[in-house]
Amino acid sequence: MDCCGLSSLISGGSELETNNSHDVSITIREAQLHDIKTLTEVLTLSFHPAKGWFSFLQPILKLGVYEDLRSRLRQTIPYYCCLVAVEVKSTPQQTQEKVIGTIELSVKSGFNYHYLYISNLAVMESHRRQGIAKQLLQKCETIAVKWGYRTLNLHVLDNNYAAKKLYLSNGYQISETDITWPNLLIFRSQRLSLQKQIQTDV
Repeated sequence: MDCCGLSSLISGGSELETNNSHDVSITIREAQLHDIKTLTEVLTLSFHPAKGWFSFLQPILKLGVYEDLRSRLRQTIPYYCCLVAVEVKSTPQQTQEKVIGTIELSVKSGFNYHYLYISNLAVMESHRRQGIAKQLLQKCETIAVKWGYRTLNLHVLDNNYAAKKLYLSNGYQISETDITWPNLLIFRSQRLSLQKQIQTDV
């Protein structure tokens, strides 16, 4: 599936990391329908870890994530792309792929304008702090420029320190704090709007 005509853009120079034996690499490509099951695992474990009473809700949460993904990937949506980071293990006998991360990029509508929005950035816990999230963000920048955009937008919770550090260290700046009375009354973390201006050589 190449809903946005991005096959050459995504696959070109996609090898990110290779170990000393040259049999394991990380590549980024557009998500395929056969990735949905593994993508569901990555997203569910990242955003809804099985802790306490959440473990009883996981089957329901997984089903919801699965159906949402399947709906998006089966449609041809203009200016929408779901990317996956894939660990590729090669031996003389076979090549195995494992989805270890993902990110989605889409156009949202504001008041008389459109903007590019990043969502669902997730990396399996076993593969974090290896630069994979940074590579997924950088690939979104490449696609944004290809689509004619120079600004990327996303949200993060103020108390999600790891994610906030990742975005700020990659050039995103806080543009707005989404203050809601329910959150203030029960002392919940606020949602921050972040934005990045993409620098190009042109």
